[in-house]
Amino acid sequence: MNAIVSVHDVMPETWSEIQRIVDFLSRRHVTRITLLVVPGKPWRPRQIEVLRHYTERGIELAGHGWSHRANRYGGLYHRLHALLLSRQAAEHLALISTEIASLVSRCHAWFHDHALPAPELYVPPAWAMGSIQPAQLSELPFRYYEFLSGVYDSLSQRFVRFPVLAYQADRVWRVPVLIASNALNQAGARLTTTMVRIAVHPGDLDSGLAKHLDRDVRRCSKFLNFGDLDQQHADRP
Repeated sequence: MNAIVSVHDVMPETWSEIQRIVDFLSRRHVTRITLLVVPGKPWRPRQIEVLRHYTERGIELAGHGWSHRANRYGGLYHRLHALLLSRQAAEHLALISTEIASLVSRCHAWFHDHALPAPELYVPPAWAMGSIQPAQLSELPFRYYEFLSGVYDSLSQRFVRFPVLAYQADRVWRVPVLIASNALNQAGARLTTTMVRIAVHPGDLDSGLAKHLDRDVRRCSKFLNFGDLDQQHADRP
């Protein structure tokens, strides 16, 4: 299968783990990597410098929320989402659409302010985009927006559906759930797109699914970026 590999939650407090993941992927000849950067953190100049060095190596950067933390709950759905999936990470779910648009724009501007390449991809924390609509995304500075079910191209206004493999087994009950989900998604990919998204989070290299991550990366024959997606067979969102 082909794969798009993204490393989530790139921020100062996960910095040493992020570097470890990048080294792990590089040793396995993952030729294209996307780092999902959380801008609203106390970044150090040396860390920004390393991000710039990564881009010179061909690693892409993407926006990943602003603080990666919701300071309040946006309603019952948000509370359930936090309990089952995101804890306090899904900051979009606490905001109305205009606030989300402002957050996304601020995220994009941060890269320019720090002399980093302008990213094309935005991934909301926990893939929870919230109440903002596709038409509004087209007015914002990123081109691609990643959802749990696929990726929206705001330029062509098309949605590409393909599965995600995740390994964030930070709770015991998540191990069998993710094993089953990943197996299902891989089977579906073989029948349809032959492409998967591999999402790596800090802690995954030491989780109960670390061997699964290693196996799945080694199984991939080609690595792509979001800009390589074939839009000809995309579906409307």
